[in-house]
Amino acid sequence: MLITFFRTVILYIIVLIVMRLMGKREIGQMQPFELAISIMIADLATIPMTETGIPIFNGIIPILGLLVMHLIISIINMKSLKAREIICGKPSILIYRGKINRKALVKERFTINELQERLRGNNVINLGDVEYAILETSGQVTVIQKPEKRGTTPEDFNIKPEYEGIPYDLVIDGKIMEKNLQAIGKNRQWLNKQVEKFKMKPEEALVVTIDGKGQIFCQKKEGV
Repeated sequence: MLITFFRTVILYIIVLIVMRLMGKREIGQMQPFELAISIMIADLATIPMTETGIPIFNGIIPILGLLVMHLIISIINMKSLKAREIICGKPSILIYRGKINRKALVKERFTINELQERLRGNNVINLGDVEYAILETSGQVTVIQKPEKRGTTPEDFNIKPEYEGIPYDLVIDGKIMEKNLQAIGKNRQWLNKQVEKFKMKPEEALVVTIDGKGQIFCQKKEGV
């Protein structure tokens, strides 16, 4: 039992490292070759994890081999447009200028009901509101609504919003994020003064953030 436990821990760490090296894409955003490699890695890890008679390296070496294959294919994808089309395919236009492209639906084995389901996933209820619907190579459907059905933006009213920037976490669970303080050009003394306004110390805060406009959000840890 102990051997199985340690083999499981080792394989878990190896698979976790490999998946991190493969990138941060979600399952729904993976290309077909990435999904295939992920499934194969899971299968390869399972066998030596439960079968103690099989050397653990019989699982680790193929997993590393798949990682190398993934890196090679990724490099080829970045270097060659033609290879990218062969490996990943091309997007398909399911709705073109407000009309459903039946040939594309048949080719991609998409039913009308499935198309409607994907549209609802994009917060579009009515088929008649869609100008374009594009099936991406990852399997996701990108929806572009008709101009009169799209939400308004400040640009429509000739309004130019102020630049907001990105928010920074300054304290997480009582721990000061030194790198983020340096990124905004501040120090601990400045942080202490800001947090004191909320009648607490940084070590007592659950979270402290600052947005692009300089507004600070602070919440105290419960029980402190």
